[in-house]
Amino acid sequence: MSGSDGAGQGEAHLPGGVSDLTSLPNLDENVLLQELKARYTADRIYTYVGDILVAVNPFKDVPLYSKKISEQYCGGLRSEHPPHIFATANDAYQGMLGKLSAPPQDQCIVISGESGAGKTESTKLLIRQLLQLCQGTSQLEQQILQVNPLLEAFGNAQTLMNDNSSRFGKYIQLFFQNGAVKGAKIREYLLEKSRLVQQGDGEQNFHVFYCMLNGLSPQTMDTYHLGGGQGYSYLKNFQDKAGHYRLQHQQLLDAMDMVGFTEEEQEGMFSILAGVLHMGNIQLCATETGEAYVDRSTKALDITAEILGMDSTELEESLTKSVVRTNNGELIQRNYTLQQALASRDAVSKALYGRLFGWLVNKINQLLAPTDASIAELQQIGVLDIFGFEHFEHNSFEQLCINLANEQLQYFFNQHIFLLEQEEYQKEGVSWSTITFTDNKPVLDLLLARPIGILALLDEESLFPQGSDLTLLQKLNHNVGSSPHFTTGKQARSPLFTIVHYAGKVEYNVTGWLEKNRDTLPSNTLSLLQRSSSPLVSIVCNGSITRTGTLALQHKTSKGRRLSKRPVGRQAGEVGKKGGKQLTLGGQFKNSLTVLVERITAARPHFVRCIKPNGLKQPNNFQDTDVAAQLKYTGMMETIRIRREGYALRIPFQQFVQRYRSLADVSRIPEDQHGCQRILKAAGLSDWLIGKTKVLLKWWHTDELATRLQKVEQAATCIQTGVRGFLARRKVAHMREVAHKQAKAAVMFLTQAEQLMEDAFQRQRHLAERDETAPPPVAAAAAEMTPDDAAAVQQVGDKMTDMHLQLDAETQVELKENLSSDEEIVEDDFTGPVSSKTRWGKEGTKAASVRWFRETQQSAVMQDTGTFAPWFHGIITRRESERLLTDRPLGCFLIRVSESRFGYSLTYRISNRCKHFMIDQLPSGKYVVVGEPKVHASLAALVDYYKKNPLTGDLLTEPCGQVEGHEDYAELLVGNRFSLVRVEEEMQPYGTALHRDDSTPPPLPERNYTTLRDSGDQRDKHLHYQTLLQNQQRQSGVRAAPSTAAPPLPARSRRK
Repeated sequence: MSGSDGAGQGEAHLPGGVSDLTSLPNLDENVLLQELKARYTADRIYTYVGDILVAVNPFKDVPLYSKKISEQYCGGLRSEHPPHIFATANDAYQGMLGKLSAPPQDQCIVISGESGAGKTESTKLLIRQLLQLCQGTSQLEQQILQVNPLLEAFGNAQTLMNDNSSRFGKYIQLFFQNGAVKGAKIREYLLEKSRLVQQGDGEQNFHVFYCMLNGLSPQTMDTYHLGGGQGYSYLKNFQDKAGHYRLQHQQLLDAMDMVGFTEEEQEGMFSILAGVLHMGNIQLCATETGEAYVDRSTKALDITAEILGMDSTELEESLTKSVVRTNNGELIQRNYTLQQALASRDAVSKALYGRLFGWLVNKINQLLAPTDASIAELQQIGVLDIFGFEHFEHNSFEQLCINLANEQLQYFFNQHIFLLEQEEYQKEGVSWSTITFTDNKPVLDLLLARPIGILALLDEESLFPQGSDLTLLQKLNHNVGSSPHFTTGKQARSPLFTIVHYAGKVEYNVTGWLEKNRDTLPSNTLSLLQRSSSPLVSIVCNGSITRTGTLALQHKTSKGRRLSKRPVGRQAGEVGKKGGKQLTLGGQFKNSLTVLVERITAARPHFVRCIKPNGLKQPNNFQDTDVAAQLKYTGMMETIRIRREGYALRIPFQQFVQRYRSLADVSRIPEDQHGCQRILKAAGLSDWLIGKTKVLLKWWHTDELATRLQKVEQAATCIQTGVRGFLARRKVAHMREVAHKQAKAAVMFLTQAEQLMEDAFQRQRHLAERDETAPPPVAAAAAEMTPDDAAAVQQVGDKMTDMHLQLDAETQVELKENLSSDEEIVEDDFTGPVSSKTRWGKEGTKAASVRWFRETQQSAVMQDTGTFAPWFHGIITRRESERLLTDRPLGCFLIRVSESRFGYSLTYRISNRCKHFMIDQLPSGKYVVVGEPKVHASLAALVDYYKKNPLTGDLLTEPCGQVEGHEDYAELLVGNRFSLVRVEEEMQPYGTALHRDDSTPPPLPERNYTTLRDSGDQRDKHLHYQTLLQNQQRQSGVRAAPSTAAPPLPARSRRK
């Protein structure tokens, strides 16, 4: 319960003031309804039922999703803020990291509700908040955010119940490592392909067709032979919203660029869409004998064949004739009737669009796949956004599958909230009065049971060539007619039957069910598509259909643990071996549901219940009857009761003690029920139970335990801060003492060396004075040195070596003594593939950025005149860019090459400071401001766009130029001699780092130890000293150093 939006148990409250319905003092259906209505009227659309979130669709924009509000739900406790969908995202994220009451575990968020209740918008908000919690600044976050708009264009459509209805289901998996997002994967379920060829009154086709017809350029429209939206049989209820669709088309292109689709792939997608529209305009007629043929006068056939890369004659034959192989291997060609030809044409269109959608999802998964580690090693959060329960005036096979999915999710909810929880109470020996709920398992058995479930009977009837919709209904009535959840129409030959779902009765019409379930494409037509000259058409049609109905392009099959290749273009279960059979659409959907339930069962679920306040899509209109029906069939009253009376948290003793042992008043505590009791009493909690193997807690105990644990952690942090500070100060003091000793020893060493050199010089001078007539000593006179002289010189080297070794030994001892236990050296860990960016050098260095710019950017950024734009600057610092913009007009801007990364930075001036934005180049070569969805073909186009459209509320005005002759981008130019030498010098350390031999130390700088006390004898002293050293080196077999060099120091071993 939020402190600002809730009332405690038993307290008097105004309607709408309780944020958690389990805290209502008196609860019945009317109180529940009035509470939600009061909150809805005040734009408080979110309400808690324990740990379950109820969201009422406002059908308008509400000020609940700003960046400031988003930041409030990053971390912290649920009870600190009002109910919000961001809080659900935060709970899932913290649960994945193991910061709640359980160890780290994969999470899933299940969103359910009727069509039009707001599930798709809730999904987008959840994903946005999950990425906000990561606090990442990479391009991957923006790519993931653009996936939903892309899928909505191809998979959503306007229906009577919803202007943006999802006509497919999706399960979005986000993969994390150490709290940072590493990739994503989309799993799609049952695209409603029949909508492509037929829409009901007041409904539309998929959004992408209307966006394409209003957004493509006139030249592209001519290329695809496209005109207005009124001339296509596949597009009905075309609305005059050109501006809206044009904006959506641009957003679609930006999303494609952002995710990573190339220009060629985008052109291929639009060509298939155009081909599908023209396919629907192919006019089919019948001869007097009933044989179908194509009316070529409309030219739709030739246009379709041209766009899809096929021969028009072969396409005509595939639409009007079928090829059947007999048992003897002979091929027999049969002419279609008009109805068969129309069905064949629509089947080709649906197959093309369905495979294109499957390829789109496949490509997105490829572009967003994790690269640093395998998926099995990553944590994940799944968000399920599946089609809502539907009840139209005319309900067909698609509605049955959609409602089946909702039945399955309702059953999963009942299992998790009611059945499994109450069974666990019995196992733990808890005294509990059973809460009854409506179990929808009999309806699931009616639909899924084998061999007499509805889907199994449909598959059976689909195998018979002579099967019809009427025989299917007769079979259903004979096998499941006795079920209380199934009734048939009153008329004898009526194609209608009714199923009593958990959400109410729905009447279905079986007309066309067999063909929809078979979902077949004639082999001659599929072969023609596979041989298309259009690359994308060939790719999507050569893919294989898996057992769950998705498109696979790698053609891998599994047998036990072995993988093999499937022939291209084959479907799962397609006849290719003796005994094989085609898997029907219903079978594929049933398999996909099974896999989905397994996936969400393996994770910890969070539930979001979406409520539709009215059926008219109107804001500020709360229909009591509609809302009450939804609350009833979702079991909201029973859910509130079990969340109020039950124990949502059931934690094993060992996990509980390991998690909360710091709350106890003793250091050692047993990991059993006694240890758990001691922790709970020390924490001051109430209303908990101890079972046989687990601690049973209320859902709100999570926040109370987290609050107490946070206080302990803060105290521990304070103690650690003091101790670490003390240890650090002691360590620094000790290091200073060691440094002082080393400095003192160095001074002593230099003093002794100076004295030894003075002694050697005096001895040499004495020898020279003894024979004034002798010439100055040369290299050949080395034999004239006495043994005493050679011993004196050797003494210098020995003492210098001894002092170096002593200093090294002392230093090593000090380092070992100052290594603390938490600084233990560990082995390097390298994971993931090496980025291709390393070919320019180490990212974050100036030299690497220069090479990146020269090799990839210079020709693209340079203007036609051979110069840079006035707003372009080289590699300058953030502070330098701010200095350049000082005293400049508001909106004055520059774009500079970044040194810390391979990209650019945009800086512009506002009233009292400067703003900075990163600019990245996408794989397609286009540019984007990080965090913005708009994609630009060039930097110049980016500048032009933000001169007209605000960037976070500000417009760019004039560029910040440079002084001629002093441009800061000179070093970026290829051919600049100064910059070339400079870059090569900077690259040298990086380029040789991989091959450098660390066993030999770098040479010490030359130092001159010659003592020149008497300025009058300076030249003689230096000459005698150099001669002495040369003689000594020749005696020891060492090459003489140049006369100008100082004596070398003894070799030192490099300190490890």
